[in-house]
Amino acid sequence: MTASAPDAQPAHQAYSRVSIALHWLMLILLAAVFACIELRENYPRGSDIREGLKTWHFMLGLSVFVLVWIRLIARWRTPWLASEAGWTRWPAAAVHVALYAGMIALPLLGWLVLSAEGDAIPFFGLSLPPLIAPDKDLAERLEELHKTIGEAGYWLIGLHAVAAVFHHHVLKDGTLRRMLPMLR
Repeated sequence: MTASAPDAQPAHQAYSRVSIALHWLMLILLAAVFACIELRENYPRGSDIREGLKTWHFMLGLSVFVLVWIRLIARWRTPWLASEAGWTRWPAAAVHVALYAGMIALPLLGWLVLSAEGDAIPFFGLSLPPLIAPDKDLAERLEELHKTIGEAGYWLIGLHAVAAVFHHHVLKDGTLRRMLPMLR
């Protein structure tokens, strides 16, 4: 197996269909979470559409929280792919850990913000219990932290995408092909 032969990857090096599906589903959900919270700014405060976009932001964010655990279990249950070698191994691991941490921390922070604001925590027809008692000052601090980590998450996702393109076009190691079934 050489770095210049992307098609030389053995069949067992492919990601499972579950891993691939969860990867792309999570990307779609994260894009929708971002779109909902950004698009709400186009509508007046208190308007139905603005409130609806915020509600979808919360529900989709909590969906990410549920799916990240399924994804971690799937990753734990399937053999680890040693796709990273040499100098790329540790940066890749650091970015993956940061992405997973963000997909856990951001929904929890959002839930804490709603709890501290004394608001309902909507989840597709359910109202989840608050995690903490109402506290407006704490809500503001948590919301600021949520925004900061969210912005860092967008940069991490971009870095992850750039690394995938780098693997494909520069290293030619087949990493991107294993996550894109249509390129296999």
